[in-house]
Amino acid sequence: MKIAKDGLPTIIFLLLCTVAFAFISWIPSVIMLALSLIVIWFFRDPERKADYKDGNFFSPADGKVVEISEASHEFTGRAMKIGIFMNLFSVHVNRSPCTGRVDYLEYVPGKKIAAFSPKASEINERFYTGLSTQWGAVMMIQIAGLVARRIVCRLRRGDILEAGQRYGMIKLGSRVDVYLPADIVLKVKVGEKVKAGETLIGVIG
Repeated sequence: MKIAKDGLPTIIFLLLCTVAFAFISWIPSVIMLALSLIVIWFFRDPERKADYKDGNFFSPADGKVVEISEASHEFTGRAMKIGIFMNLFSVHVNRSPCTGRVDYLEYVPGKKIAAFSPKASEINERFYTGLSTQWGAVMMIQIAGLVARRIVCRLRRGDILEAGQRYGMIKLGSRVDVYLPADIVLKVKVGEKVKAGETLIGVIG
């Protein structure tokens, strides 16, 4: 099983603690080992495959669709917003919904209310990543949740992302919103479960 590199420091620390406690008492060592296994499972990063052809848009996150609505942003203009809630059991690695060039990056500090709430998109800590594509502007918004403590985005302006490519993650429960071109034909509905880089969420035309 592949592990997200952002989780390696935490995993190594826990495993070292497990070994250290083994020289003192087996009870805390077993507890630390169990915690290590849970954290390893949390940072799992499975391979994903899909039909990444032009005009197909894929989910940027694993989780449940909790919102579909019209939205607007200075980078995208009028857009179709899909909100995806990631619980503690979801794979938390985020992937690009399509191929595009990174032309917008913005970090916004904020609160940490429950990520499934529509208000989380407006008041929680979040990170905006805007892509310029041949179909128009696309935005991914990583949003910290109630227990999320770190948003990871490894991109710089000018980077080229391929559809399904990993670009970051959110540690612990959280949410990712994606703004797609307004003329998108949606392929998901509220309540549906999706997988990053695998579930088709919309097509152009």
